[in-house]
Amino acid sequence: MCPVRGLKKRRKIEKKHEENASASSEKERSIDWWDELSKKMNGLQSPSKGLDKFKSVFKISRKTFNYICSLVKEDMMAKQANFTFSNGKPVPFEDQVAVALRRLSSGQSLVTVGDSFGLHHSTVSQLTWRFVEAMEERGLHHLQWPTTEAEMTGIKSKFERILGLPNCCGVIDATHVMMCLPSSDPASKVWLDHEKNHSMVLQAIVDSEMRFRDIVTGWPGKIEDWLVFQSSNFYKLCDKGDRLNGEKLELPEGSEIREYIIGDLGYPLLPYLVIPYEGKELPELRVEFNKRHSATRLVAHRALSRLKEMWKIIQGVMWRPDKHKLPRIILVCCLLHNIVIDLEDDVQDELPLSHDHDSGYHQQTCGSVDINGVHLRDKLSLYLSGKLPP
Repeated sequence: MCPVRGLKKRRKIEKKHEENASASSEKERSIDWWDELSKKMNGLQSPSKGLDKFKSVFKISRKTFNYICSLVKEDMMAKQANFTFSNGKPVPFEDQVAVALRRLSSGQSLVTVGDSFGLHHSTVSQLTWRFVEAMEERGLHHLQWPTTEAEMTGIKSKFERILGLPNCCGVIDATHVMMCLPSSDPASKVWLDHEKNHSMVLQAIVDSEMRFRDIVTGWPGKIEDWLVFQSSNFYKLCDKGDRLNGEKLELPEGSEIREYIIGDLGYPLLPYLVIPYEGKELPELRVEFNKRHSATRLVAHRALSRLKEMWKIIQGVMWRPDKHKLPRIILVCCLLHNIVIDLEDDVQDELPLSHDHDSGYHQQTCGSVDINGVHLRDKLSLYLSGKLPP
């Protein structure tokens, strides 16, 4: 029998109509889900200026929320559990994700979050941890060092556009995540830092768009920044020549500028890590270099400030956090921070930019200097001043 003319075309049209209907149905279901949940939620403040209620509650757009749901759904639904509201009704999957995101973004206690959703605090704890485990499993591709030369070239170009630093691949900085430990706790002294706070360190290397490219956490807050760095896998890779080993910038007089990152005086001056010049009465050329260096480092300050602002669970004092779970919570908050950037979520444009991520902490000074680091910094200083020999 001969094929019926136009049958394939009709099937394509019918399939397209079905797909459109399915997408429309999904969109309506998503809207219905949020309308239903928002009616259940108690004690919410009015939305922040410029944000709708959804963004005000979760700190992300619905598009980003839906993407996060798609990431964690398989893992979160794989484990059997009967989560219910206080009225006995089951907690739908989207509500489970919403509870976890609310806990992470608001920093409120388990009881407060539970009361706002109509859930027992133990359910909030279980849902949050289930979400954290799923994000660790499914979201790690959002936090990685650039894997292609083209990607790294784009990052270096954007850094150079800030204030001229050529071939710069990132900015390193560290911040403290507060912990609340009673003095009777045997571990209390271990986590007591130099400012008399109980804290855990988060070290981050940030790209030109405030995206975290490498993080280290889990160390007590009293550990100096340079020691945290020297314990990191990033440091080991750089020392072996397996990182920051990409294309060099060739200079007119025949020398080269290799790939490097920049940091403050809390880090050593290395062949691949450039810190500012020290001293009060510096030559004009070095003063100008320090100004450009400082302005470029603001990228990391802003990234860490936004991390703590958007995911308030790591902004202030966390009540008796599990030191084994806290690093994993910090990691997931960093993943969520990057997802907002990767999805170009417009919520980030509606939040104020802050530079102060470690209030009350004083600048550390490492003082360690590598002669090859000295040569690189001097070469950069001359390059930026236009005084390199022809």
